[in-house]
Amino acid sequence: MKMHRQRPAQRPSLLLPLVLWIFCHVNSVHGALPTTQKCDEALASPLPHTAFTSSSVFSSGYAPGYAKLNRRGGAGGWSPLDSDHYQWLQVDLGSRRQVSAIATQGRYSSSDWTTQYRLLYSDTGKNWKPYHQDGNIWAFSGNSNSESAVRHELQQGIVARFLRLIPVGWSEEGRIGLRIEVYGCSYWADVINFDGQGVISYRFKVKKMKIIKDVIALRFKTSESDGVILHGEGQQGDYITLELRKAKLLLQINLGSNQYGSILGHTSVTTGSLLDDNHWHSVVIERYRRNVNFTLDGHTQHFRTNGEFDHLDLDYELSFGGMPYSGKPVGGGRKNFKGCMESINYNGDNITDLARRKKLDTSSFRNLSFTCVETHTFPVFFNATSFLQLPGRANHNTVSVGFQFRTWNPDGLLLFSNLDDGTLEISLEDGKIIVHINVTTEATNYRVDLLSGYFLQTLLPPSQRSFQGCMQAILVDDQPADLHAVEKGTVGAFENISLDMCAIIDRCMPNHCEHGGRCKQTWDSFSCNCDGTGYSGATCHTSIHEPSCEAYKHLGWSSDTYWIDPDGSGPLGPFKVNCNMTEDKVWTTVRNNLPPRISITGSSRERRTVLQVNYSSSMDQVTAITTSAEHCEQQIIYSCRMSRLLNTPDGPPYTWWVGRGSEKHFYWGGSGPGIEKCACGIDKNCTDPKYDCNCDADAKQWREDSGLLTYKEHLPVSQVAVGDTHRPGSEAKLTVGPLRCHGDNNYWNAASFTTPSSYLHFATFQGETSADISFYFKTSAPYGVFLENLGNTDFIRLELKSPTVVSFSFDVGNGPVELTVHSSTPLNDDQWHRVMAERNIKEAVLQVDQVYRTSRLAPAQGHTRLELFSQLYVGAAGGQRGFLGCIRALRMNGINLNLEERAKVTPGVMSGCQGHCTSFGMYCRNGGKCVERYNGYLCDCTTTAFNGPFCTKDVGGFFEAGTLVKYNFMPEPVPGASKDTKALTQQLMPNDVNLTKEEVTLSFSTSSSPAILMYVSSKTQDYLAVVLRNNGSLQVRYNLGGLREPFAIDVDQRNLANGQPHNINMSRQNRSISIQLDHYPPVNYKLPDASDIQFDLVKTLFLGKIYETGPIDPVLIERYNSPGFIGCLSRVQFNGVAPLKSALRKAADSQADSHPASASPVSYQGKLVQSNCGASPLTIPPMSAAPNPWPLDNTDAETPLNEERVIPDGVNRDSAIIGGIIAVVIFTILCTLVFLIRYMFRHKGTYHTNEAKGSGESATESADTAIIGTDNPETIDESKKEWFI
Repeated sequence: MKMHRQRPAQRPSLLLPLVLWIFCHVNSVHGALPTTQKCDEALASPLPHTAFTSSSVFSSGYAPGYAKLNRRGGAGGWSPLDSDHYQWLQVDLGSRRQVSAIATQGRYSSSDWTTQYRLLYSDTGKNWKPYHQDGNIWAFSGNSNSESAVRHELQQGIVARFLRLIPVGWSEEGRIGLRIEVYGCSYWADVINFDGQGVISYRFKVKKMKIIKDVIALRFKTSESDGVILHGEGQQGDYITLELRKAKLLLQINLGSNQYGSILGHTSVTTGSLLDDNHWHSVVIERYRRNVNFTLDGHTQHFRTNGEFDHLDLDYELSFGGMPYSGKPVGGGRKNFKGCMESINYNGDNITDLARRKKLDTSSFRNLSFTCVETHTFPVFFNATSFLQLPGRANHNTVSVGFQFRTWNPDGLLLFSNLDDGTLEISLEDGKIIVHINVTTEATNYRVDLLSGYFLQTLLPPSQRSFQGCMQAILVDDQPADLHAVEKGTVGAFENISLDMCAIIDRCMPNHCEHGGRCKQTWDSFSCNCDGTGYSGATCHTSIHEPSCEAYKHLGWSSDTYWIDPDGSGPLGPFKVNCNMTEDKVWTTVRNNLPPRISITGSSRERRTVLQVNYSSSMDQVTAITTSAEHCEQQIIYSCRMSRLLNTPDGPPYTWWVGRGSEKHFYWGGSGPGIEKCACGIDKNCTDPKYDCNCDADAKQWREDSGLLTYKEHLPVSQVAVGDTHRPGSEAKLTVGPLRCHGDNNYWNAASFTTPSSYLHFATFQGETSADISFYFKTSAPYGVFLENLGNTDFIRLELKSPTVVSFSFDVGNGPVELTVHSSTPLNDDQWHRVMAERNIKEAVLQVDQVYRTSRLAPAQGHTRLELFSQLYVGAAGGQRGFLGCIRALRMNGINLNLEERAKVTPGVMSGCQGHCTSFGMYCRNGGKCVERYNGYLCDCTTTAFNGPFCTKDVGGFFEAGTLVKYNFMPEPVPGASKDTKALTQQLMPNDVNLTKEEVTLSFSTSSSPAILMYVSSKTQDYLAVVLRNNGSLQVRYNLGGLREPFAIDVDQRNLANGQPHNINMSRQNRSISIQLDHYPPVNYKLPDASDIQFDLVKTLFLGKIYETGPIDPVLIERYNSPGFIGCLSRVQFNGVAPLKSALRKAADSQADSHPASASPVSYQGKLVQSNCGASPLTIPPMSAAPNPWPLDNTDAETPLNEERVIPDGVNRDSAIIGGIIAVVIFTILCTLVFLIRYMFRHKGTYHTNEAKGSGESATESADTAIIGTDNPETIDESKKEWFI
């Protein structure tokens, strides 16, 4: 027997050199023979009858030896005695073979066939393993008649000697009948048995190896849960270790760390589970530099090692099977591997073959064996309806039970037994083993001995709880249970169990929970916890964040800090950025950790100081922003004293910066790639014209070279190397500003389909186990296919089936599935609609406009892989039900498809799409007009009293005593005025200046009265005035002629000069006047019948005070005009004219000297400071408060700032005087402290404002420098505010 069993193993080893030599010789001569043969030989047909065995036989003519495909011997195939789920047909292939396919037939010319079966395989005829596919124990579809052969290709090829088919379904008209064929090819590999002591040492040819690329492959099987499979280390701290730990595979690798701890290279990755099942497992490790592919049984993990080093520096050797006996210890308590390994390959060297030929050190082995020593375990597999009954000893007062078990369920009954005087129950409750002993009579000695473990169950326990899992090493009364006898039916009883097999499945391995989702499983399913990941869905596949700031703006959101996820479901995680929505652009800002004006000394060309610039996001995440942006910029400032920068015009540069891709760049801010100059060299205004940089003059005074880097393919700046600060007196200060980008080309990437037969084609969609598709569409057509991709039988399709129905259909091999969403409103309304579809192994989801959603669970047992092969067609493929309209922002599994680029070369499809205002125009508020752009839209706020991206940002100003704003509706012609100014005047006020209706809106906040809020004059005596009377009440005065006295309306008798914001909305149509104050209902008034209704020759509008020649109502001048309005005005609008907004813009332009003073119909006198303190309407009871001259903050908030209580009217005068004295003393102390602090910190240059962080420390050098370093121009006004105080 021994000789017979060893002969097949020895023959290949003797003949292999000869066979290989002949094959290589023939191949080298003819050159046409393939180097590998197709693994598709018939393996079962040539076998003798004795190679086939079965659980039972109906009669001698139905013997298993007749179960060969297309054979008619005997009764034409195999049939068992009983047709039930305990029958099996087994084939012994004679030696281990590689199996690639299996085919079945029914019994010849009969009504007996098998409709469904499972496949088990084994090396020894024991310890069977079920064939897995798509995460389940696979059930193959069989036959529907007795003659047709049904063949199945194995998705995962297997290597085995014994195969066992288990029928689970059969013909309803007959019984189980089976003929089979197995396809594959021969398999041979060197095997080494590791006894837990021996280690194979693979010595390198040189003492130290500096390895940039590794390929390690091996197969192993073991029944131990821990053990080191391979290990290598170096004296510099590099190492690589592959080991089993708690039946999982752990790879630890370190390509190098530094002694300061700033670079930590240790990387640890775990994969697999339940690997101590004594079955073969295949491992492949592929490393190139820091990129690693870690593959276990066909499932690959991709990762990058930590740190910054690329080489694996190993000394002396690499050991297999355990830790080396020489060298530094790397960790105590690690066990050596105990089990078998085969086909060990390291970087092209066959380790097992070298060990067989004694080319490696194997001296640590007591007895080196090249055959696998099998362990004798007999596992039992339980499902929800299983039980196993074993006999115990009678008339003994001691019960001893032991077993090993494993399960995923936290609860279950392991063992139950009736005793003479009670019961014994061992159960698993909430993951803990609980022993219950119920004794009815007094006994002398009862002992329960739990030796180890996990599962068991007995017949009809009282609680009826079931156990699901595996059990082995069962001991009853200190004796191993004879499970072979149980299988034959001679001992005990069982039901629905699988003997000599553990079919437990780890449904969390591989982990289908993406993006760090935590997998939890029960016996038959798994779930994903996506909390804190930034993703959602059954497998944490879909990002919950928008891809860019641009997308947030078009949801109607304002400037703030947001999470974005540029690649959606792709590998990049979400990250925070600052989004600044301006009127015409959306800026995305990513900050870095480099302090502004960081000082640099002691650097030379030979030993440069390298400053690392780290960002709040990873380099890959920042690159995603710059790649999709329309424009990016980053400010860089070099302040120098005797420190040369680029050493222009002809010298080698002392300083450079490193951008994306680790590429060095030798140009500075304000210049461009390939131009070794600074901004002053481009503009030809350097302090010394002989040089192209200010710093290159090597002056002893402080100089500066600054500017914007705008070539986005080079951004962001990741390092700056400075090389000329080592001389006495030389010093440099460096500032690298945040990265700022605007635009999102992916979000607006669109194509217009103009004919029903037009489409775009792309590469095949790769979405085997999870796929997500999102896009926007707009159409006026009633139907059309958005996209489609086909396979042999698999497909995926998204379609507009009717004006209100969107369909998502696919087939992964289980039959077509269709999800439909029904909209309550038509979707062909020529407005943008968003479609999101996702399919994974758990469910399919379809969502439209984030309002309508439907989902469907995937079948528990079935195919999960979507296999496509055709091109992806966008807009249909054959012209049938072709899509007419626009599609944009098409993204599939995190990849944005460039529709515009493909549309440029495709007939019937146009690049881009117009008509965004139909969908987004609703976001333009307060009378703002939506303006179409190629990439999106913008809100034109010119004719409104508001600013901001959606015309919602209040525009207001603080008026001192004597400040006034004047707006001329009939300006005198100005010599030399530009055409644009004239056009603006015509737009703001039509030529017809005789009015029969007015629309007035304004908000105010003041503590002073009387005052004139607004006055509109004319070239006649007609006027309109809105005033605060002496008692703070509001009055509106109309004088349109026909009356002796102006028509006065007392709007409210309350004191509105209380420091609170108040809002006025007034409209007149002929005689009807409607006035609304704050949140109170509008009140209607009517001009007297004798009054004229036409406001003739409207001339000028005044805010704050009247300063005009001509006829003026003396009451206004005498009672209300002095000293003028003191407080805040905002939201001022008169018939489509925003005079205060125009005046503030003119004030800003005057400071910049951008326009002459006479180029606008608006003018102002006195101090006018921008503020929004009068913006919010009164929503609380009035409270007196001091005026608030603070400038705008950076938000769209509509609440008053710095409200302070003041002394109410009627307080005792003495108290007021005492309070005033105290206030003066406190103010004097505060001023003294302020000047002391400014004096103490004068050398640090601190300038405490609310400006952006990057500009604070540069204020002492130059005010312009501080302004340039900020991201928001509003903060310039913040500094004005402080000086104004």
